[in-house]
Amino acid sequence: MTGHVQPVRVYFGVFAALMALTALTVFAAFVNLGPANNFVALAIAVVKSTLVILYFMHVKGNTKLVPVVILSGVFFLLVLFLFLAADYGTRGWLGVPGR
Repeated sequence: MTGHVQPVRVYFGVFAALMALTALTVFAAFVNLGPANNFVALAIAVVKSTLVILYFMHVKGNTKLVPVVILSGVFFLLVLFLFLAADYGTRGWLGVPGR
């Protein structure tokens, strides 16, 4: 089985981007943004994980089935988060004593 091979400069570029984003994460940790700190940290983490998935896990340049499988996994993770939020949001509706 032959795989899609990226040039070495692409891997070094992605590595440099990951290091820059890590430095940005550290910098953002010391800046007081109030409630936005969590959102900034999560946004940087999403960008870093997307780079790792696309290049180091060879999703970019692969067959169309691989992104479909990954997106379906992300979709079902979001469905589980939706169920979790619905459960947490409706905990006090029944008025059960002791809860």
